[in-house]
Amino acid sequence: MFAASKPLAERVRPETLDEIIGQEHLTGPNAIIRQIMANNCIPSMIFWGTPGVGKTTLARIIGNQIGLNFYFLSAIQAGVAEVRKVIDDAKKIGKVLLFIDEIHRFNKSQQDALLGAVESGTIVLIGATTENPSFEVNSALLSRSQVYILNELTPADLTRVIEQATIKDVWLQESNFELKETEALYRFSEGDARKLLNLLELVINQFSSSAPKIITNQIVEQVLQQKTSLYDKGGEFHYNIISAFIKSIRGSDPNAAIYYLACMLNGGEDPTFIARRLLILAAEDIGNANPNALLLAQSCFESVKVIGMPEGRIILAQCVTYLSCSPKSNASYMAIDEAMSHVRKHGIGAVPIHLRNAPTKLMKELNYGADYAYAHSFENNFVDLEFLPKGLEGTKFYEPGKNQKEEELRSFLKRRWKDKYGY
Repeated sequence: MFAASKPLAERVRPETLDEIIGQEHLTGPNAIIRQIMANNCIPSMIFWGTPGVGKTTLARIIGNQIGLNFYFLSAIQAGVAEVRKVIDDAKKIGKVLLFIDEIHRFNKSQQDALLGAVESGTIVLIGATTENPSFEVNSALLSRSQVYILNELTPADLTRVIEQATIKDVWLQESNFELKETEALYRFSEGDARKLLNLLELVINQFSSSAPKIITNQIVEQVLQQKTSLYDKGGEFHYNIISAFIKSIRGSDPNAAIYYLACMLNGGEDPTFIARRLLILAAEDIGNANPNALLLAQSCFESVKVIGMPEGRIILAQCVTYLSCSPKSNASYMAIDEAMSHVRKHGIGAVPIHLRNAPTKLMKELNYGADYAYAHSFENNFVDLEFLPKGLEGTKFYEPGKNQKEEELRSFLKRRWKDKYGY
């Protein structure tokens, strides 16, 4: 029994904001996207998120509901000529919505071609990217756009995706399948709703029309083993490999990390993409356990950009093995996330008077900075001042990791602050 010509994921693609799963922070009753659409004033936007979380779908829904002509371009296939054609059309027919998938693949000149039309309002741009737009979208275009992050889908979200698809798709209903086990299906899907649904369709089609369609982890694994998996830097296997690569370095296994590096390089992956991921990992997973890790990763990133391939593989290999063998700490990563969470929840506290700058006469009269004590004027370049806003005194955001380097930092903080922060 085979389904219609369109893949299942396309047949059940959400058509309203209510059908989008896992992005309630953007599409919920009082969320920002609903407010924007209610006001019918759509800014240019960048949607940042992993594959299959709804970036394209959300753009299509916005385009349909606000009544603008919708243009779709893939940055893999399109260039400046295609962008200019859309702009020319907009000048003739009025404002249009241009969606550019994988906008991070546009080079600077291609992105620059959009600037004038975005700034003048000739087009409303929605770009989708799986990469950090701070790195991949030029600053001029980024400053003219709102960036919205789409969440990765959880197992609970994936269950809802299947339930919603079953309600919408007649073929899926008539398949009469039973999802007895989900672990393998969700694991291979990696939070990608599109991959999940197309994999489900593939598995169901392995059964004869008369056989009971009881889906287990073993059946899912058997079906996937029958497929030939080749590295595709623009496809789903790309995300499996980079995930395994990062986790191998985090897990201090240089052999596995080098293997996945070889898979990516042999598959034609952009070496600067790999180097950029190493730069992030050095801060996120090693941090102050070995401060040299970030320096080496930065040097690797710059060197690979200058030298290119094939010699760049040697630089990448050195960095990968070094980071793999380095002590690990995510303490800085956890500290900034905890601090940002506190600010989001409680707002920004008032800066203590003694820490405020006093560039004007009025500010000086208000005692801005009056009781500030210059640390370098004291023994050991330290003076016991309160630096946090009122009400946050003694709040600890940074907890040094349990490794040699950060234990030294812990001792330093203990000597300075005694028991104030509980170090």
